[in-house]
Amino acid sequence: QVQLVESGGGLVQPGGSLRLSCEAPDWIFTLYTMGWYRQAPGKQRELVAAMPRAGATNYADFVKGRFTISRNNAKNTLYLQMNSLKPEDTAAYYCSAGQIHWGQGTQVTVSS
Repeated sequence: QVQLVESGGGLVQPGGSLRLSCEAPDWIFTLYTMGWYRQAPGKQRELVAAMPRAGATNYADFVKGRFTISRNNAKNTLYLQMNSLKPEDTAAYYCSAGQIHWGQGTQVTVSS
């Protein structure tokens, strides 16, 4: 079973920043588009940002200019830098490999 391990979630005030990390097996990065998704209570899981093996990254409109996805292939780690956080960004954030393999999720709560 593929194991994706997220970390970096927590409680932050509006306007603050967090960086999420996702560690994955090394072969994952060579095969799959890696992405971050989120799911708020009572809502469907939605794409936040995706980074293919080659080509441009893809961001949801609601995070453009605020969030940045990146990867460190030497460390087999995917990142999501989240700035200017809003209360509506509150959700469980999940790392995905090709929408086939998923992490356990990390909670992000934006509240004053």
